Amino acid sequence: MPSLPHEAIIELFRNRPVLAAELLAEVFSVALPAFTEARIESADIADVIPRELRADLLVLLLDGQAVLVILVEAQLSADPDKSFAWPAYVVGARARYRCPACLLVVTHDAALAARLARPIVLGPGEARLTPFVLGPQGIPVVTEEAAAHERPELAVLSAMAHGRTDVGLDVAIAAIAGIEDPDRKAIYMDVVLYSLGEAARRAIEALMWKNYRPQSDLGRKFFAEGHAEGHAEGLLEGELRLLVRQLERRLAQSLRAEERARLAERVREIGAEQVGDLVLDLSPEELAAWLASKN
Repeated sequence: MPSLPHEAIIELFRNRPVLAAELLAEVFSVALPAFTEARIESADIADVIPRELRADLLVLLLDGQAVLVILVEAQLSADPDKSFAWPAYVVGARARYRCPACLLVVTHDAALAARLARPIVLGPGEARLTPFVLGPQGIPVVTEEAAAHERPELAVLSAMAHGRTDVGLDVAIAAIAGIEDPDRKAIYMDVVLYSLGEAARRAIEALMWKNYRPQSDLGRKFFAEGHAEGHAEGLLEGELRLLVRQLERRLAQSLRAEERARLAERVREIGAEQVGDLVLDLSPEELAAWLASKN
């Protein structure tokens, strides 16, 4: 089931279809064909490929006729199945509209963006698909209110990408100032507030609202999910403290920062209980080797 941040990204592109074309041109320097219209079309391409294939969003650029299909995918976690589905999306869209097609993947994870940007090899020869992958570093930092007024969806996307960095407060203020459409104001404000770090969120609430409450249905789900994630992170932090202590006693030495990070990754992958069993069952030498291994 798609996550709520996933739905927010797609909503931004749905509300401003030309945003996909703008980002291809501005971030990736893609030479776009001349077009007079950008519109959303059905992303279900099962009519041209005999299986159910549905991209997150299909943006069609037109100049009297179709000139380019941009398939937009919000990808917030690793999914090996996508390397098999994405080429089919592009081929199916190209066959349906009889024009060039490309794939734009949006993610909030820089490491995941680097992996997704690798070419997908389809077979022998030159058959491959290389997605345009827009990670947080590629999303423009919008801090000017004039720019946010001109493209509010880009400003909100900027807040989602950079809201937890040292410019979080600036991008949030710009994004909120740029929201004018009354039909979108509630959800956009909720998304911006959800995307901020705790300090920036408190500063925004102090500047603009006291005890802010989500204004939209999706926003209420956003904040509820954020609370649950925070609770889960708190539990993970407590488990890590105990496991670090146990490991340090077994190894008779303090863990370095990179070892603590690797331990946290193992806990996320296989769970604290299984890691705890390994700490108890392995010899100190085996534990040191397990912790040092990147596999």
